[in-house]
Amino acid sequence: MTSKQRAYLIGLAMNINPIINVGKASLTPELTEAVSEALEKRELVKISVLKNCMDDPNEIARAMAERTRSEVVQVIGKKIVLYKPSKKDPKIVLP
Repeated sequence: MTSKQRAYLIGLAMNINPIINVGKASLTPELTEAVSEALEKRELVKISVLKNCMDDPNEIARAMAERTRSEVVQVIGKKIVLYKPSKKDPKIVLP
């Protein structure tokens, strides 16, 4: 992913709310499945890491991207943005 594409996705992510929360249990198979389904449906997903999660958000983002075969767009504080183009119905066209 180029820096121009990443900047475009960051701009899109500013307007969306986190739809998935990572809590005390951290990365579970159920959470990974939920993120994977959300990525297929929406392509761009914002994840919030709650205060009771002791894991590093950067490590969570890297592991989640690896498990869902997606790209980490950005990690700011406790917010993670992931991107994966939809196989069936792509909605976001990268510049």
